[in-house]
Amino acid sequence: MDVLVFLIPFTIVVFGAGILLVLSKSDGKAEKRQSGRKIRNKDRNQIIKDSNRRLAQNPKDADALLALGELYFSEQVFDKAMRTFEVLIDLCATNKQLDEFDITLKYALSALRLKHYEEAYKSLVIARTMNPDVFEVNYNLGYLEYLKKNYEKAVQLLTNARKEKGEHVPTLRYLGHSLFRMNKFNEAVGILRKTIDLEPDDKESLFAIAQCYHELGQNDNAIKIFTHLRADPALGPSAALFAGSIRMNQHQYDKAMLDFEIGLRHQNIPEKTLLELKYRLASAYIRQQEIGSALRLLEEIHSVQPVYRDVPNLLRKYRELHGNQNLQTYLIAGTSDFVTLCRKVVSTFFPKAKVKIVDVSVQKSEYADILAEVSTSKWEDLVLFRFVRTTNTVGELVLRDLYSRSKEVKAGRGFCLSAGDFSDGAHQFVEARLIDLIEKEDLMKRMNQVGHSRSAT
Repeated sequence: MDVLVFLIPFTIVVFGAGILLVLSKSDGKAEKRQSGRKIRNKDRNQIIKDSNRRLAQNPKDADALLALGELYFSEQVFDKAMRTFEVLIDLCATNKQLDEFDITLKYALSALRLKHYEEAYKSLVIARTMNPDVFEVNYNLGYLEYLKKNYEKAVQLLTNARKEKGEHVPTLRYLGHSLFRMNKFNEAVGILRKTIDLEPDDKESLFAIAQCYHELGQNDNAIKIFTHLRADPALGPSAALFAGSIRMNQHQYDKAMLDFEIGLRHQNIPEKTLLELKYRLASAYIRQQEIGSALRLLEEIHSVQPVYRDVPNLLRKYRELHGNQNLQTYLIAGTSDFVTLCRKVVSTFFPKAKVKIVDVSVQKSEYADILAEVSTSKWEDLVLFRFVRTTNTVGELVLRDLYSRSKEVKAGRGFCLSAGDFSDGAHQFVEARLIDLIEKEDLMKRMNQVGHSRSAT
């Protein structure tokens, strides 16, 4: 009983001392937190003055560093903010009162604004392990994945960001562009149209929508947008190139030429786009048989990049064509003019013979077959002529087809004429057959004679 009487006051004293110690520590922490808040609640100059004074005494004063970091970040002085938050990140391991996630995120965002992408990326990845559902983390990390062309990862992150802020325009923009780069054109169109609804002046997203329509085969929609963008100083040349190329494929050569010409009116066109605009316009001129205009453009391309695409070959070919109307008609004129020339050439093969054309057939723009009855004082027979529209080498397959066609129409002889030459296999094939090969030089002579010979009937 005496011992119990002695222990009771002793226990009260010890317990009371413990409470005082805890309260003392709590007051210390509270005082420290209050001190940090006091720094941050002051005006700008006072924050800098007080923080620098405290840092002079203790370079690792977390409250002073945090006050400076927050100030620099809010004022968008990102180089100083980045350095300050970098020091604070190191202190997080020993100072549990610091918000490591917030500090890491602000360090990453500061690095991102300074275009220090690697540092920003690493810190955002770390921040995401702490809190994966924060919009700023998912959006900015998705943006960096987009810049790195990791479009699948970008789509995942930006989709998560969109769940938090469904009408955040940059999120929608980079999500749509990422889907476009992944060839998910239907999905991309929906997202990008939402982007345009929220920000009508986003020309790059509008251009991407037009590209999606083109890839989806909706060329009418694509052309409307590309035509609208032709006048834009930045996107105009590329938009004109797309519009003209679509119209070239639709054989609307006049409209295509206008598109390319509008594209070429812009200033400071990137060389790649400039050369392609000139190349496509030259192709359109050739289709319209404006060889002189085409040659001028091809020579301009050749002076900048001598081996651009097939420009050297085109120059050789069309320089010759430009000075020879018959060859020009043979190779690139419309079907009617080409066939008319071929009919005239048929009459030059057999002087003083009576020639009656009984059938003409044209295989696209590749060749024309003319079947003629030929009568001379010594013989008469059916003769099949094949006029091949090329300056390249004609191979054996064309001759085999001609031979089959000759047997089908019961022609006694055959002639294959080309503005190019014939392969060894072609020559070997006709050795034991009644088919004669007429190469470019001989064809040119015969075409030059058509003005002096009577036409076939």
